[in-house]
Amino acid sequence: MSNQTLFQDTSLYNEVHFVVMAIEAAAKKMGISSMEMYNRLKQVDMIERLLFGCYEPLHSQSLKHVAEDVVEALSNWEKMKDKQ
Repeated sequence: MSNQTLFQDTSLYNEVHFVVMAIEAAAKKMGISSMEMYNRLKQVDMIERLLFGCYEPLHSQSLKHVAEDVVEALSNWEKMKDKQ
């Protein structure tokens, strides 16, 4: 395995690990299961667009702050989806 492949695998692992932790923390903050949070995030495409898409700025914040951002964004995105 080349160093570049190892780095890419490690980078992907770190991103996936961050997304899982963010989903779990946001679910805990809302008092719902991680699976319910995952499904709600998936319905509004937040996993790809926000959590993976904004990984660089988000992963440097505290998990508490990320959870608060996810909960607030989910509420806003669900409201926007309902209006469509």
